[in-house]
Amino acid sequence: MFPRDFTAVNRKERMAINSLGLPLRPADERVMDFDEAVISLDNEWAIHEASRCIHCPDPAPCQKACPVGNDISYALWLIENAQFLEAANVYRRTSSLPDICGRVCPQEKLCEGACVRGKKSNLPVPTGALEAFVADYEREHQPYKVPVGEPTGKDVAVVGAGPAGLSVAERLVECGHDVTIFDSKVAPGGLLLYGIPNFKLPKSIVLEKWDALANAGIKFVGETHIGKGKSVDELFAEGFDAVFLGVGVGIDAKLEKTPGTEIQGVYQSTDFLIYGNVNPKYLSEPKREPLTVGKRVVVIGGGDTASDCLRTALRMGAEEVTCLYRRTENEMPGSAHDRELAAEEGAKFRFLTQPIKFIATDEGKLKAVECIEMELGEPDSSGRRRPVPIEGSNFSVPANTAILALGYWPDPVIGDTTQDLETHNWGLIKVVDKETGATTREGVFAGGDCVTGPLLVATAMVSGRKAAAAINQYLVGESL
Repeated sequence: MFPRDFTAVNRKERMAINSLGLPLRPADERVMDFDEAVISLDNEWAIHEASRCIHCPDPAPCQKACPVGNDISYALWLIENAQFLEAANVYRRTSSLPDICGRVCPQEKLCEGACVRGKKSNLPVPTGALEAFVADYEREHQPYKVPVGEPTGKDVAVVGAGPAGLSVAERLVECGHDVTIFDSKVAPGGLLLYGIPNFKLPKSIVLEKWDALANAGIKFVGETHIGKGKSVDELFAEGFDAVFLGVGVGIDAKLEKTPGTEIQGVYQSTDFLIYGNVNPKYLSEPKREPLTVGKRVVVIGGGDTASDCLRTALRMGAEEVTCLYRRTENEMPGSAHDRELAAEEGAKFRFLTQPIKFIATDEGKLKAVECIEMELGEPDSSGRRRPVPIEGSNFSVPANTAILALGYWPDPVIGDTTQDLETHNWGLIKVVDKETGATTREGVFAGGDCVTGPLLVATAMVSGRKAAAAINQYLVGESL
């Protein structure tokens, strides 16, 4: 029985239990392949780590810090008592992607960052790894089947097969609606399949997630770019009763004023990660020449995508991989844990450095990146101190390959081609109600990064779940 009042919990004793740590494959081993960096977790490890939770009074800080609102304390109690399937069910009450969020969420900024144990002792409870553990246990011992509701006769088109789209589709089919997902890529998964490397999120997990959705009757139409080949208006004309837009932000930010970005060997991060990580059978151009990297690689940027590119380049055989970032590490937006793993694997970091020119060989291939040193000035609109060039501090970094990991912009095509659909901030979709995802176009809902700009897999998934409830209300007048 779970003691919700925690009177049976001796917090002092639990504080004395030391962590076993997260078991990782050695850096010199894991850098040789694209397999998952974390060693498969076992029951004993999970029980031990869960027993370190002191079960803070409701609502626990970890739950308050979770974008999904997972009842983490309850789940950990169940794990401690070896009730792994029951724990997986606790996560599924609030999350559509527990095995994925448990791996890719920046837990140090969320649940683990709020853990009292992490503030009072050396290590927080590894809540993310425990979430992934029970989801994996469930998949192995009792695979989750998406429940399908009684047919309503309503058809919903979901545009975008990423975390928001997959989550809204799952909830809608539970309500009995027919769902068809449209995506510009060959296979469903969006960012989960095409953007996150296998060493962080095995592709098999994403594909198994899709299998569960397909078995529930959800249909997928790939290589269909809504807004180009087919419009939202045409979806309604074809008989769909509602449309959900979850297309993310898939346009790479560019160094438009920096000479030389067209030189052979300079890549955008999306292309680099897709063609460096994804099986050719999931690509529109499966016969494209394989992506290669030179001996010296530079990655420009400081987010999670930059870390993914650093670690991918090392696995592709680069001998020297360096991250160039124009601020200091304190201002980097990406996961500190991912940077630590990249550094363990051999990546170098050069801070307060701004590329200003890409330099080619006589044959037109990249040979160096000219940079300038920076210093931090006053905070800008983001709250971070603005980088200011130091005059006369130019220097060059030898490089055969450069990867631009500068962030992402929305694709304005849907807004440009959809009647009565308002957008803002260079193409982000405007919603009139953040809780429902309702847009300015009747019957059209939206969620995820195409509404908020680049955020987390978890926040995109939550927006999909909320939109599903609103769409169900819109279609049949019932709340979830």
